[in-house]
Amino acid sequence: MPNKNEMDITKILELLSEPRLSPYRAQTASAPEALELYTWIHRMASTCFELIAYLEVGVRNSIDNALREHYEHNPSSIPWIFSQPLINHQIAEMIATGRNRLPEVHQNNREQISASLSFGFWSGLLGSKYDELWKKCLHKAFPYAYQGKRKSVAVELEAVRKFRNRIAHHDSLLNTDILFEATRIFKLAGYIDPQFEKWMRSVSRVHTIYAEKPVNSEDTVVVAGKDAWPLYCDHHIYVCQAGRSFKDVKYIAFYSEKEIKPEVARIKFKRDDVPWSEEHAEQLTASNNRNERKLGNAILAARAAGWEGGRYQVFILSSPDEKPPHGEHRTLNHPIKHERHGRGSAYTQSQRYTSLHALELAQTTDDL
Repeated sequence: MPNKNEMDITKILELLSEPRLSPYRAQTASAPEALELYTWIHRMASTCFELIAYLEVGVRNSIDNALREHYEHNPSSIPWIFSQPLINHQIAEMIATGRNRLPEVHQNNREQISASLSFGFWSGLLGSKYDELWKKCLHKAFPYAYQGKRKSVAVELEAVRKFRNRIAHHDSLLNTDILFEATRIFKLAGYIDPQFEKWMRSVSRVHTIYAEKPVNSEDTVVVAGKDAWPLYCDHHIYVCQAGRSFKDVKYIAFYSEKEIKPEVARIKFKRDDVPWSEEHAEQLTASNNRNERKLGNAILAARAAGWEGGRYQVFILSSPDEKPPHGEHRTLNHPIKHERHGRGSAYTQSQRYTSLHALELAQTTDDL
């Protein structure tokens, strides 16, 4: 019987439920480790939600200011939030819903109504149906947006809204590229004002908590990529000699020109001892199996790049456009420089193992 001062972890696991904890159990060696990973994920979710809260207020006020300036340029104007010509039936209903949630004393207070409107309301105002409104005034809410394009803001803001909802519904972020999502939040803040972005980065705890991840397994192989890196860039494959031994990893990163390149590719399919002939490639491209067709095309691409004859080991890899939530490709914020010099000082002349987590935090290879 456990001491009254000790936690009964069995009871905790039972209350949190096996289905919810099973993804964490799959990545850890014991129940306590799984629980530790679970709590870390929720700390990450909490600090991301904090950033989204700052962004949401900034977006709301910036859009409100732009609409106010456009529709209320004289004292007799009707506040935009009550201006029926501005809004369609759906938006009018959303405003009415927000007003009705307020105490009666605040139902005609524009600031209170504005604050009651959902993230979806504000992101919805950047939809294509409001393109003319963007041209007239909404662009002023995001004066530093990429080329001043509505779509560049709308796509990013909608992605943040979906990320926010995942956190609010306690969905697991275990397979989410959290640093990528945080970067998107900062980018949107910068679209409003670079000083807003600078402040949000200064108060953010994302990188601090991210560095505290309790499980840090070697899930990435870094390969020397003088010839392999260009081949990957052109065809999203990695080719090496047959029979070369690799640990069971999820990702491949490339070391070339004294740096680890920022693209970290998910291994989608691999096969060893592949005959490197056009005849075999044509057989594979005619296959009903999708991976075999990709392999056949990889052989043809590699042969065209100078990899002729013999037998090779082939990895089919993700491309940079296969990022979460639709893929598992990762792009680091910057290349990881290797600052050591001299004979034999290369980070690797063959392959080295590390973790994706470590790569995401590293400034130079000394951090690995």
